[in-house]
Amino acid sequence: MTSAGRFAPSPSGELHVGNLRTALLAWLFARSSGREFLLRVEDLDRARAGAEEVQLRDLAAIGIDWDGPVVRQTERSALYGAALRRLAGGGLTYECFCTRREIQEAPSAPHAPQGAYPGTCRDLTEEQRERRRAERPAAIRLRAGVTEWAVTDVLHGRYSGLVDDFVLRRNDGVVAYNLAVVVDDAEQGVDQVVRGDDLLSSTPRQAYLAGLLGYRVPEYAHVPLVLNSSGRRLAKRDGAVTLAELAEAGAPAERVTAALLESVGLPGSLPDALAAFNPAALPREPWVLDAESGRFLRDSTLRGR
Repeated sequence: MTSAGRFAPSPSGELHVGNLRTALLAWLFARSSGREFLLRVEDLDRARAGAEEVQLRDLAAIGIDWDGPVVRQTERSALYGAALRRLAGGGLTYECFCTRREIQEAPSAPHAPQGAYPGTCRDLTEEQRERRRAERPAAIRLRAGVTEWAVTDVLHGRYSGLVDDFVLRRNDGVVAYNLAVVVDDAEQGVDQVVRGDDLLSSTPRQAYLAGLLGYRVPEYAHVPLVLNSSGRRLAKRDGAVTLAELAEAGAPAERVTAALLESVGLPGSLPDALAAFNPAALPREPWVLDAESGRFLRDSTLRGR
């Protein structure tokens, strides 16, 4: 079985410096541990024409290389269908007809964690399901046997989070992210998942699902995000935040690479950063990018604090 790390962007637009920083860290984690490094395009939901090509170009421009062909989720429906059938065969799925509004307005089940699906459709009779099918198509939910699950993260230590009857396939027939990412990682031999720490809360669900499917649970490392001066995620309003915008502002790709590596305490070239890489020394706090009117270029680095 392949041992690999990965970077898996959604092709919804250009990558910003926060995405690029996470990609560099994922690459460093994988290469420093002797793993392959894979690229997967998570295009089930949002795909803007031309975005994938720009993202791949930008990743190559900052020095990231990868092993094997790029994989796209839209080409993997057979794998997701097989996983759903395995779960259904074990009695681990059920149809759900709830709208988002109905879920929000439904009373919580006794002792259910805050934010958990209330189980409205969990025990419908066949007659009730037939009646609801005539009203709207069904989503498929996991019939979870726990309410929480714990994972161990390289940077955060032991983390316990909510596991409810989460959606596996939406009512429009599209496989949900939590199922797709678990199947993809297992089928690609990904045993190390490095991504932004905004995704830490979804990890217990994924680790639990991986166990139900008999998959190896990956090693997780959720790295700090890059935030703007207001403490929010980067956006267009923050000035030059994509590689193309930075180039126009006077920062070529190699300068951006150096700045992003320096922001996590590493030397400014990828070979030197790889030689010095130590996960235990990585910062745990987000990097706040001062992007005042795009004037955050100074010498060979970006000003952050």
